Amino acid sequence: MKIELKNKNIVLGVCGGIAAYKSVELLRRLKKEAANVRVIMTENAQWFVGPVTFEALSGHPVCINLFENGDDATISHIQWAEEADAVVIAPATANIIGKLAGGIADDALSTFLLAVTTPVLVCPSMNTNMYLSPPMQRNIQTIKTDGVIVLEPAAGELACGTEGPGRLPEPEFILDRLKACLTPKDLKGKKILVTAGPTREPIDPVRFISNPSSGKMGYAIARAAEQRGADVVMVSGPVDLPTPFNIEVIKVETAQEMAETVFSNMKDIDIMIMTAAVSDYRPKAQASQKIKKVKEELVLDLTRNQDILKELGAKKTTQFLVGFAAETERLEEHAGQKLKEKNLDIIIGNLVGSPTSGFQAETNQVTIFYKDGSKEPLPLMKKDEVAHILLDRIADII
Repeated sequence: MKIELKNKNIVLGVCGGIAAYKSVELLRRLKKEAANVRVIMTENAQWFVGPVTFEALSGHPVCINLFENGDDATISHIQWAEEADAVVIAPATANIIGKLAGGIADDALSTFLLAVTTPVLVCPSMNTNMYLSPPMQRNIQTIKTDGVIVLEPAAGELACGTEGPGRLPEPEFILDRLKACLTPKDLKGKKILVTAGPTREPIDPVRFISNPSSGKMGYAIARAAEQRGADVVMVSGPVDLPTPFNIEVIKVETAQEMAETVFSNMKDIDIMIMTAAVSDYRPKAQASQKIKKVKEELVLDLTRNQDILKELGAKKTTQFLVGFAAETERLEEHAGQKLKEKNLDIIIGNLVGSPTSGFQAETNQVTIFYKDGSKEPLPLMKKDEVAHILLDRIADII
């Protein structure tokens, strides 16, 4: 059920604020997703970014004035409203928010907004004192009550010199929230626990045992679940990935820390998806100082870490449990064995070693193995696509 923006009709409203330059990047990202984007600008927006920029990137004329010549401008706001799959106003100034709250239609953008019936995502951007003022907060509450989705502004130093809430969020965040607006909330009310990334087992203060897991698969699953309305907790090993939006992320290092965190959070969880590549072994003892290179050979004594997935399978009551199996050979045999021995409902298996699948890659080629003995091989696809297919299958079963 992955929401594709490909061929979706998105209307981008741009208001007169210094953050309008970010709208150019947002438009670029929308076009990269193959969306069909139309741009409506207010008169004042032209002081910050010219319409030619938006025309060149969108491939369509920009609407500014209801009564300008060309492109049937006098009725385009009605046609665009009927055709739009979603609307994003970024940046949204105090002026346009006030108009939307009051039902005022005195220019192209405000008139268009009154005719829209599809999701509208408003991204406020203004001076901190303006944003926090009682009239503005009252107007924001009004449009929320009317069904408009309002993206809280980021906090920081603003162009006017003040510091606080009022900054337009980054385009990648706006794009993520747009996808969330368009995604059916079939997992609303469900609590999902996801583990992601590798663990690190210290040898001494500067060395550790680990693996090349990037965490990308787990993070993709967490993002997809949140977009579908789930309440998501993610336990993450050390990764170089941005923190997903609207998700509680608990950072851990070792397998023991991951185990303790997972077990302490599993009580109220409905679905547990364990993508983390947990170290099977750890050094029996960690050296307090850096081990010096004084011998030709160094022998490490290792001891087994607890099997988090197996213990979850033994402890679970009503929870739905999903495991991952990264193998180098005999995938079906090893995945099937883990599925049975660890009391899993589903296991996702893939062969690692290919540059296009598994660790570090942006794509993955997996096979879904089910508790009833059936299996479903999937073609090579992006990890966020794998994430949504997995959530589709879980939703069907539960």
